[in-house]
Amino acid sequence: MPLPEHSLRVAIAGATTLRGKDLKYWLEEGGFPASEIRLVDEELASGALTDVAGEPAIVQSATESSFEGLRFVFFAGSAAFAAQHGPAADRAGASVIDMTGGLWAGSRARLWVPRLDALISPPTPSALPNDHYHTWVTPSTPAILACSLAAAFAELSPVRLVIVFLQPVSVRGEEGITELEGQTIKLLSIQPIPQLVFDTQVAFNLTDRWGAASVEKLSDARTAITREVQRYLADRISLPAVTLVQAPVFYGHAFAAWAEFKNLVSEETLTAKLKIAGFKVVPPDEPGPSNLTAAGEAQPMITMPERDANVAHGYWFWGAADNFRVASVNATQIAERLLAS
Repeated sequence: MPLPEHSLRVAIAGATTLRGKDLKYWLEEGGFPASEIRLVDEELASGALTDVAGEPAIVQSATESSFEGLRFVFFAGSAAFAAQHGPAADRAGASVIDMTGGLWAGSRARLWVPRLDALISPPTPSALPNDHYHTWVTPSTPAILACSLAAAFAELSPVRLVIVFLQPVSVRGEEGITELEGQTIKLLSIQPIPQLVFDTQVAFNLTDRWGAASVEKLSDARTAITREVQRYLADRISLPAVTLVQAPVFYGHAFAAWAEFKNLVSEETLTAKLKIAGFKVVPPDEPGPSNLTAAGEAQPMITMPERDANVAHGYWFWGAADNFRVASVNATQIAERLLAS
């Protein structure tokens, strides 16, 4: 049965995860006009007491009926959870917005960064296998940042764009945060460290890989980001080179970017392009982008361009973004654009 026009019911599937909690906060505080926010999650998390709009709420176990009568279902838990329950949300008639990557391979799924629509041309017909999308996918925060940088500089004929992301432990959820905390305490007291999540030392350390016994691989995370970027930008603009390093931080993706152009480009032009692409450009006399300054910010932060002393037409950038908030904002913007269409 169609919902009344004034009714805008949504669900957060994976509501108890770090990503789900941030999305709930942003839906409530960012002005999204939801009349109801339903919280669902895996069986182990069901029954958890929380609140929605200041009122007590209980997290429900995800079932076939969990998605009935909803306009949007945001998947914010694990990719496996989204893959398992996404079809049920689709059958219920909801528009599915996936934040996990679990549904992005489907032919009826579209990666979307709405704020970049005005900067780069629409995907080619070959990249649009089905015009009747039921699932929209918000890329990961590093992929959003990489696509945004590429889109910002697209009209300036970049020779190359390279981005190195420093990844926080919170991408592995509460378990990753707990392990970094435990390792830090144990190392300071010269005791053996816990390694159940990463199978390597992440505290006080930078590394390009997790241990062999880790359930997930950092190389797989790197590959996933590059695939998202490739799928979103292919046949539209030049692709950036992207790599990933594990950093000993709890939250926030920091990044270093290198952009080299065929011809001379002024710092003013680069700064203007970054602002159009959605970046908050930080002046030199203000605190620079960092995991701390980016926390809770809806926009990714980036420095003004710094010309390289040895390479003509080459510039360095340093930036940071809240790894959960940027994704929450993008997911909400997708829903807002769908409502307006």
